[in-house]
Amino acid sequence: MGDDRTKWEQLVEVLGAAKVDATKFYEKNNRSAGARLRKSLQEVRKLAKECRAETLALTKAPVE
Repeated sequence: MGDDRTKWEQLVEVLGAAKVDATKFYEKNNRSAGARLRKSLQEVRKLAKECRAETLALTKAPVE
């Protein structure tokens, strides 16, 4: 279960960085921030997919 929490923490961290880059991109028209934002969003997608799969596996696991 500790590993799951780590993935959630990673997801929150990546979202925080994406928020900073989104602000720089949309408010200051910083093109390199846009590239970092796209990269962060890909990482969010990957982490969310992994978290979803683990959650589903834990839900379907037999109760001991």
